[in-house]
Amino acid sequence: MSPAQIKKMLTQGIVDAQAVSEQEALEAATEAGLAAFVVDCDRARNRSAVLRAVVKAIDYPEYFGGNLDALYDGLCDTLTDQKEGLFLWFRHLHSGDPALSEDAQAIQAVCDDVVEFGQNNERRFAYAIQHAGAHPDPEPGVDPTPYSGREESET
Repeated sequence: MSPAQIKKMLTQGIVDAQAVSEQEALEAATEAGLAAFVVDCDRARNRSAVLRAVVKAIDYPEYFGGNLDALYDGLCDTLTDQKEGLFLWFRHLHSGDPALSEDAQAIQAVCDDVVEFGQNNERRFAYAIQHAGAHPDPEPGVDPTPYSGREESET
């Protein structure tokens, strides 16, 4: 996909994560003057974990409320703090998990509302959601990787 096509998606609010690579989208967002962040949702198994991933990516304050209203408020506040706007790439949102399927739609609806907020406040908000299927079932006898991503031998 050409950089011009990606920039057009950025102005529309949603970037098709199937048509564009993460790197291409981040580069185009940066060139367009948007602050760009990657929200790593790979280990998130519920809405709360996805929201924690957003908090971690954008470096929200500790008093983040942890619900969809707080997500909206936090994104709007972050958006207004930016000179031009904001771009989020949601990496590996496991919308195929039963616990996340409805929440993934709700998170997308919040992002759509933030796009509208940005348009009304002379800022641009755009996002991409890289959907992933369900998490693999745990293997018997194998401990899951800690959420921090570090192996126990590294501590």
